[in-house]
Amino acid sequence: MQTATHLDREHCVRAVQSKDARFDGWFFTAVLTTRIYCRPSCPVVPPKPENMTFYPSAAACQQAGFRACKRCRPDTSPGSPEWNHRADLVARAMRLIADGVVDREGVPGLASRLGYSARQVERQLLAELGAGPLALARAQRAQTARLLIETTALPMAEIAFAAGFASVRAFNDTVREVFALTPSELRARAPRSGAGTPAGIGLRLPFRAPLNPSNLFGHLAATAVPGVEEWRDGAYRRTLRLPYGHGIASLTPRPDHIACRLTLSDLRDLPVAISRCRRMLDLDADPVAVDDRLRTDPLLAPLVDKAPGRRVPRTVDEAEFAVRAVLGQQVSTAAARTHAARLVTAHGKPLDDPEGGLTHLFPSPEALAAVDPETLAMPRSRRTTFTTLVRELAEGTLRLGVESDWAETRARLLSLPGFGPWTADVIAMRALGDPDAFLPTDLGIRRAAAELGLPATPAALTARAEAWRPWRAYAVQYLWATDGHPINFLPV
Repeated sequence: MQTATHLDREHCVRAVQSKDARFDGWFFTAVLTTRIYCRPSCPVVPPKPENMTFYPSAAACQQAGFRACKRCRPDTSPGSPEWNHRADLVARAMRLIADGVVDREGVPGLASRLGYSARQVERQLLAELGAGPLALARAQRAQTARLLIETTALPMAEIAFAAGFASVRAFNDTVREVFALTPSELRARAPRSGAGTPAGIGLRLPFRAPLNPSNLFGHLAATAVPGVEEWRDGAYRRTLRLPYGHGIASLTPRPDHIACRLTLSDLRDLPVAISRCRRMLDLDADPVAVDDRLRTDPLLAPLVDKAPGRRVPRTVDEAEFAVRAVLGQQVSTAAARTHAARLVTAHGKPLDDPEGGLTHLFPSPEALAAVDPETLAMPRSRRTTFTTLVRELAEGTLRLGVESDWAETRARLLSLPGFGPWTADVIAMRALGDPDAFLPTDLGIRRAAAELGLPATPAALTARAEAWRPWRAYAVQYLWATDGHPINFLPV
């Protein structure tokens, strides 16, 4: 599938006529006669082809004067998988916009993080998405407002503030323009069951099928750091450090969505919390494209056919994951959890969790940079690795985030003492989100290679894996799944 999916008119028309949900989020259908835009899988009778036009983003539809369909709710589509598997300027900008940077820092802040001028960023986003950063951020604010209107009993003025609008008037105008309903009408139409409160917001996180939850939630639960993460009553729960405060996310796999409950100290963090949970669970992936590529290898094909739709378990905090990767060097999963739990107890910020056993936020790089290295129960060489990493993160000389250039950041990590290819690549795969990161020296991968008859040496295995590009991180998940390690199974 090509980047400019919306420009392939014949392809788009066929997807709409067949109501193919795989294309939800790839493009949007705008109907010229009704001035409404829909997702491709909209359940209504498809319009005539001559009445369809196609846009790459909801923001572009809104700028062109189209309103969101009330039946298929296109604003709740999974995000485009383009932004998670590309490393160019547009993809990095979209990841930052989803993380709320435009609302917090404006377009100049977005451009500064990307290392480009505001004009260059605006021009490239307009060229590919038909909308600039302000319009894209506005579309996200509208979606956040709708969630709060429909899932809480908050006054509309509080919702306007929490969704990021500068005024109640701008909130009212945007909701009417995008949804063709007033905020009060939107609330009246919402089902009453499952509505949340300001302290706890329940929502559904959509994804493209298939999704195999076993390795995804199994990995997160098996490596969970006590106090920060837990598996409780069929849900993975963890604490979140967010721009305006903190939160707790509870995520439960369901057949057609992820049930998400967010408890936030500041509701302005709602869109960021949703974005980070989606990213951690890799929910915007295109599993059909991934699995089709991996099936071309006759040794991987049976693994894919047995349990398709594996995702890459990622993180809500890139710096946290980098620290945990260093703690996990050359030790077991249990030992890595023990090391991390000690740091959390000693240096994490305490918080209350009335619903479970979460007790702390993971320590910030600034807090860890103040730790006396002599108190760390690890070999001296790894202490040096740890202290160098947290110092550079705290000082900002090393930045790990959704805007990171994967190749440049990997090279920067490899320049640090104690960082070999495994550590750099596992950070690239699970923290930075590089879908092509590969771990040929990983013990689990080498065991899987021996079992399947794949090449034994890292160099030969890497050469064989060229055919798996650009999805080698997903191949890692299928190879890991040949082992009986707890990361591959949902907890009982």
